[in-house]
Amino acid sequence: MIVIFKYRKACQQEAGRELFCIGSHKELLNLTQQDYMNRIEELNQSLKDAWASDQKVKALKIVIQVSKLVYERILSMCMDNRNSLPDHFTPESVNDTAKETCLNWFFKIASIRELISRFYVEAAILKCNKFLSKTGISECLPRLTSTIQGIGDPLVAVYARAYLCRVGMEVAPHLKDSLNKNFFDFLLTFKQIHGDTVQNQLIVQCVEIPLYLTLYSPAIDWILQCIAYHAPEVLLTEMMERCKKLGNNALLLNSVMSAFRAEFIATRSMDFIGMIKECDESGFPKHLLFHSLGLNLALADPPESDRLQILNEAWKVITKLKNPQDYINCAEVWVEYTCRHFTKREVNTVLADVIKHMTPDRAFEDAYPQLQSIIQKVITYFHDFSVLFSVEKFLPFLDMFQKESVRVEVCKCIMEAFIKHQQESTKDPVILNALLQVCKTMHDSVNALTLEDEKRMLAALINGFIKMVSFGRDFEQQLSFYVEARSMFCNLEPVLVQLIHSVNQLAMETRKVMKGNHSRKTAAFVRACVAFCFITIPSLTSIFARLNLYLHSGQVALANQCLSQADAFFRAAVSLVPEVPKMINIDGKMRPSEAFLLEFLCNFFSTLLIVPDHPEQGVLFLVRGLLNVIQDYTWEDNSDDKVRIYTNVLHLLSAMSQENYIYHVDKVDSNDSLYGGDPKFLSEINKLCETVIAQILDHLKTLGKDETLKRQSQLSLYFFNSILAHGDLQNNKLNQLTVNLWNLAQKHGFADTKTMVKTLEYIKRRSRQPEMSHFAELALRLPLQSRT
Repeated sequence: MIVIFKYRKACQQEAGRELFCIGSHKELLNLTQQDYMNRIEELNQSLKDAWASDQKVKALKIVIQVSKLVYERILSMCMDNRNSLPDHFTPESVNDTAKETCLNWFFKIASIRELISRFYVEAAILKCNKFLSKTGISECLPRLTSTIQGIGDPLVAVYARAYLCRVGMEVAPHLKDSLNKNFFDFLLTFKQIHGDTVQNQLIVQCVEIPLYLTLYSPAIDWILQCIAYHAPEVLLTEMMERCKKLGNNALLLNSVMSAFRAEFIATRSMDFIGMIKECDESGFPKHLLFHSLGLNLALADPPESDRLQILNEAWKVITKLKNPQDYINCAEVWVEYTCRHFTKREVNTVLADVIKHMTPDRAFEDAYPQLQSIIQKVITYFHDFSVLFSVEKFLPFLDMFQKESVRVEVCKCIMEAFIKHQQESTKDPVILNALLQVCKTMHDSVNALTLEDEKRMLAALINGFIKMVSFGRDFEQQLSFYVEARSMFCNLEPVLVQLIHSVNQLAMETRKVMKGNHSRKTAAFVRACVAFCFITIPSLTSIFARLNLYLHSGQVALANQCLSQADAFFRAAVSLVPEVPKMINIDGKMRPSEAFLLEFLCNFFSTLLIVPDHPEQGVLFLVRGLLNVIQDYTWEDNSDDKVRIYTNVLHLLSAMSQENYIYHVDKVDSNDSLYGGDPKFLSEINKLCETVIAQILDHLKTLGKDETLKRQSQLSLYFFNSILAHGDLQNNKLNQLTVNLWNLAQKHGFADTKTMVKTLEYIKRRSRQPEMSHFAELALRLPLQSRT
């Protein structure tokens, strides 16, 4: 508070000319002297209130902004209406008014009687010396460094030095001498800590010396970090020598290891270990020193010849620690060093030691973050999971994670590493058994409150594992793995979907490998794969996942000549269509389902072309069943998807009427082979076509209202183009229908003229092709209506 009181007194005398506040100084340019003094009082009170209410950050912001405003205010006085000072200005560029104001500040600061207050205020505006002299900062830094020698309390003094180093690095980072001087002066006065004055104060305040010494660490660390910034390696040697002269003080040694580059520390690892051994452990525990050394060795490598000795020396100290928290904090750091430079044998020894220390009294429950870190370090360096799981104590180490949320996070970490680093598929039983348990832990954590994003992430990790499992040509073993996985991961739908896809792929691979060898064993295995899918699909909740998987699985069964099984899949898909809801959830949002249903049915129609009729079910029984379902389905009033589906049915029926189908399944006789162009079969197709066309025309009639005429025009042209592409236009009825549709598309003026012209030109070009003369006659009957 003294600092602000004196600061306020100096400011009041400059109130007519100097303005400072929280925020921009421009806001206060028009204040009177009295208003300005009132603002100063408010600022002072705000600082006292912030400090009293333990709002240290707010108080610090006030002080920092005040000191910055002094510099900004003087800088603004150097500017005229046109020009401003360059970034690297010289004192000669500063006008007299600004220099006078700056001098006034320093004179007022010099009048502050209290040493600490005067020091901090002057240090805060040290940058202002740039306005007065080129050498001002370089002259003030040594003087301020010497001023600190007058502060009797060593703790207060070291933080004053830290602040001065902070300011010095900001305004003159090249002036290293003042940084070194501050640190060396601190070393000279370090013995005060163990003097009677300080010791008596600690007794009165009931503060133990180890706790008191930790208060020095932030300040010493900062001073040394400033010194070590871009410092040569020889400076570290000098610091080490000075530490030795002070009897290898642990506090200083720790700060030295924290400040200098890791490469410098690692090169001298054995020297530091020797110094650590000679330290007095009463004030600053040795395990903290080994912790700091371990942090450096995680970033840089020591000489190869020293690595094992370094580990042995460090672990001798670490393993003797009785406090579990001290132990695990230190062990966590040195695990990385062990993994980085040694084999699974040494890592196993370290993990065993951690288990030994953390199991009694369930100490591991208070050390989950450190234990997680250890696992992360181990899997970072052991990418070969066959080696990792052969580490005897790795799985017992995982058993210490008994809190479910933490255990799941660890399992996720392991699976992410496996998916990232496992380059080839595996059938290693050690890996499979271990990762199945890891995945089961993740799966079993899913409950009604689990977020969808979390479920997706867990499923992705499990699926990544499933994809990496391969037993080669041992297909039965592969299927057994999928069966086991299904029983373990039944609550995650994306995993079940992946398993079904994997089993279908397995069936196709079997067909490819066993091509030409249709043994009973192979057929039985394929039927087992088909059965797996047929049993699993109904357990899915997503209706489109079930529809698509029924279709895909039916295609796989068909490709493997399992006709009755394929028929069962397709009938299941047909029976499921009526259950499709009007709205479905897509990525957390409700969306209409008709577009997805349309896509599915179009894919289904493509498959139905090659599906042979069942001998006991009649002609085109699947197509008829699907048409009945489509007819009974309740479509949206403003939707034309029903017509688009019917149009695709006509495409299918047109393809079915061909003498030879455009594609087949190997070794499966489709209807073109079964019926051989039988007139009765073609007659059935024609009857279905007439039924479908009637449904389409009925829908077009319902669009005759004013608000739906545009839709009627578009659908008419769509249907016209379908007949043009797939119909027999030599049929008089069909030919007349196309003319009627053409006219209907243009009837109310909604047809796009350019589209109609291009369509007519296409028909005329087709008419020039062989056996297409009837297109010329059609073109004559298709007038273009102009809009008037």
